[in-house]
Amino acid sequence: MRKITYLLLALSFLFAACEGPQGPPGFDGFDGQDGGLIVASAFEIVIDFNEANNFEFIEAYGFEVFPSDVTLVYILWDSIDGQDIWRLMPQNVIYDDGSILTYNFDFTQEDVRFFLDGSADPLALDDVWTQNQVFRVVVVPADNVDGVDTSNLNLIMELSDIQAFQIR
Repeated sequence: MRKITYLLLALSFLFAACEGPQGPPGFDGFDGQDGGLIVASAFEIVIDFNEANNFEFIEAYGFEVFPSDVTLVYILWDSIDGQDIWRLMPQNVIYDDGSILTYNFDFTQEDVRFFLDGSADPLALDDVWTQNQVFRVVVVPADNVDGVDTSNLNLIMELSDIQAFQIR
């Protein structure tokens, strides 16, 4: 029994001490060049929706956006005890009469468009739904959003290394 114990002990030291050959060197970056840190660009904007702007607003990014980048837009939905509550758009408001107001957006490589949609008459909406609406726009490299819960703004900010928002 002792011989088996010594044999197992010797084999465990032998296997623990083994090291294989080093593999081939990898590329420095996507195109073989030194890569940099890929971070998201972001800004915050306050918008008034009205008949004069056809209940929409278009904002140029003001920074470079690549064709593969993804734009996420969050709306400031509420504030509880000084803590802002953000929701990923689109967001719906359903009124008692069954009509629906939808805050929505679309984007291109140059700009992002915010607009009101749905069956609710935008001319009949109370100012609380149309004036001083606060949005956060985050442009994320497509590689950074695979498998990420994009509805969680704090997670997107953390993963994208966003420290602050430029207010527009």
